[in-house]
Amino acid sequence: MSWRIANECAERRFGSAARKQIIMFLADKASDDGSGIWCSKGTIQRHTELSESTVKRTIIDFLREGILIETGRRQCKNGYTVIYRIVLERVAALEPTAEPDIDTGVTVNPVQPEPGTGSTVNGVRGSRWTPNHPKTIHKPPTRRREAAEEVEDLEAEKILAAYPEDRIRDRRTSLRLISGAVKAGVEPDDLLQAVKAYAKESEGYTRSKVCFSDNWFKMRRWEKGLAQIQADREKAREAEAKGRASLAEWIHECHPLCRHITNRQIEDLIATKLVTPEQVRAAGLQP
Repeated sequence: MSWRIANECAERRFGSAARKQIIMFLADKASDDGSGIWCSKGTIQRHTELSESTVKRTIIDFLREGILIETGRRQCKNGYTVIYRIVLERVAALEPTAEPDIDTGVTVNPVQPEPGTGSTVNGVRGSRWTPNHPKTIHKPPTRRREAAEEVEDLEAEKILAAYPEDRIRDRRTSLRLISGAVKAGVEPDDLLQAVKAYAKESEGYTRSKVCFSDNWFKMRRWEKGLAQIQADREKAREAEAKGRASLAEWIHECHPLCRHITNRQIEDLIATKLVTPEQVRAAGLQP
């Protein structure tokens, strides 16, 4: 048993209670470097009281995410047991469970009008200003920033709502990953369409094939949908350009089909400089 590994895992978020329960059980069997874990999935299932399918799926997820690696096999009465190692670097990269420290300062005496010299500990002076000094200006959150954050939250909720309901797991992590993608420059509407495309594509999948929302967004599997959206837009632009070129050719040739060209199309052709107002008039149309 390693208290170091157990503490490291206890201070990180793993996405669900089942995942946390399994990693804590494995940490209890590990050496200080995370190695030497050999226990069957049946043993994990009996001690955690989770279903066998949950244990198997979670171990596979940990291996795919790099949190666990296989280091060997050990013979047992039923064949062999896989030996695992917990990768501390991957665990340390996970989101911590602790709330961020907020430095609010400590007020011992009433607020003074002039800056103090700070307390001296071992010859080192403290801060000249306390956070609640009358000349310390705290900038409150602006209404504009609060409104922007509210819009971001609503967009993230809307995107997650498009994900298959039975596969939504760890809403907090999923929403955080969605917000991170949007802040990185992904258009919310594009991300929403990518989620809807995956939901339609994976409709009817068996449980062994599905991907839960926290992992789906963590592995950036929406990028496939974005690539398809970009490809469809490019095709649409090419078709639109081809259509404009055909209309412009009719006008240049004064083709009889020119009478079917609408005023909006004429304005578009002139704006893109494919035809001139004079050419439009020569074809019997009004620019």
